[in-house]
Amino acid sequence: MPDPTLQTPLRPAVDVLVVGGGPTGLTLACDLARRGVRTHVIEAADELSAGSRGKSLQARTLETFDDLGVDDALKAAGAAFPPMQTWRDGERQGEWQLIEPDPEAPVSRQPQQWLVPQWRTQDILRDRLLELGGTLECGARLTSLAQADTHVTAEVARADGGSREMTALYLVGADGSHSAVRESLGIAMKGEDRGLRSAVVADVRVRGLDRDHWHIWPDDPPGELLLCPLPGTADFQLNAKITGEEFTATPETVRSLVAARTHLPADAVTDVRWCSFYRPRTALAERFREGRVLLAGDAAHLHPPGGGQGLNIGVQDAHNLGWKLGQVIACHAPDTLLDSYEAERRPVAAGVLDLSTRLYRAGRKPADGDQSRYRGRVCHLLSVHYRDSELSIDARERRSPAGVQAGDRAPDLACVTADGARRNLFDLLRGPHFTLIAVNCAPPRATAGIRTHQVTDGPLTRELGTGLFLIRPDHHIGLAADSPEQLGRYLARVGLRSDES
Repeated sequence: MPDPTLQTPLRPAVDVLVVGGGPTGLTLACDLARRGVRTHVIEAADELSAGSRGKSLQARTLETFDDLGVDDALKAAGAAFPPMQTWRDGERQGEWQLIEPDPEAPVSRQPQQWLVPQWRTQDILRDRLLELGGTLECGARLTSLAQADTHVTAEVARADGGSREMTALYLVGADGSHSAVRESLGIAMKGEDRGLRSAVVADVRVRGLDRDHWHIWPDDPPGELLLCPLPGTADFQLNAKITGEEFTATPETVRSLVAARTHLPADAVTDVRWCSFYRPRTALAERFREGRVLLAGDAAHLHPPGGGQGLNIGVQDAHNLGWKLGQVIACHAPDTLLDSYEAERRPVAAGVLDLSTRLYRAGRKPADGDQSRYRGRVCHLLSVHYRDSELSIDARERRSPAGVQAGDRAPDLACVTADGARRNLFDLLRGPHFTLIAVNCAPPRATAGIRTHQVTDGPLTRELGTGLFLIRPDHHIGLAADSPEQLGRYLARVGLRSDES
């Protein structure tokens, strides 16, 4: 609870202090900075973390990154997933696809999976944050925090031994599985032991393998060993499940794994640039918010690395939270708007825990068409919706239960606007604003903070039907209505005002 004895500063040093410089924290900081929210990121390590780690960017994540202005850089830094190449007894056994695209997935112009080393994703987000006016400080570790009614005070220790207090209107813990923010709040993580095998991940350089395939040796009893070429580098990411709970990841033990479980000799690994041992966990924070402090990414939910869900769901946490903090801080929306963050994102995280566990346990199996098709159905995050949210209001008299509803991700379909231009919907949505789409009806008068487009033709009109559709900055439909009367009441909840109210 807030401490009423703390004195209110005349002006907090920043609006939002983000603890953790991983993809979740940097995505959130970029989103806030482009809204004019004074944002500072602290990262405990002396530099942004090395290692390819979460290398798979899903379609919905790429849509978010396109919205933030980093899609082109990520596309240039990455590549599509290469085909899998199975090896047995030193012989190639044929290639196959890990993921079969789902023909029934919601339409997206983004590829279902894009391969980018995590360190490169972080570098691109860092550069964008600085370009937008946000700030990042490495070698700065949160040691404690305290809340007042109007602000948060954080004690920050520097790597050089110094320390200082920082004040912020809000603080977000995006500091990973061992979150200092979560521990300071005393928020428990509820999880279970699902019997998942430990694993080693490493970035290595290897001679004797082509870089056109993701190589897999599937038959060792502890589980498969994989070597995936990392775009824009000379490296491969190694993944290997192991038996037992104890393992020390070193260049020597990584080379021994390669020699023992592939046809390659140990000295084929010419360099081990980074390595880590991990025990997969599944856990969910009891709550994502306490007063002016919120949790996101691995600080709020832990996933085994099956299907690359962890990084991607963390980015979506940030995309959901960023616009809400922006509305509260910059537009004076009621603070209760932030309660919708946990209400919307915690159920999504709970569902992904089960999905990640299933994918991790299944592993990668050569020519397993069912698994490849299943991965194609679930590894895009395009179907996530908030239909049960208090922020999702469908006031249309006529709507199809099987059609698009309030709370759904808006469909990125082509449309013709009143000026005769033909564009895709997400081209109209790009940016930190709300967007009102008037489909085959007259739009209401302009409202500050909302871009309005009258749509008269195209696939989008057939998908949505006639009506007014207010689309949130995270691309989800907040309100679907037949007339403007509902609009004013909705806008007041998110810190906007309509002349129709």
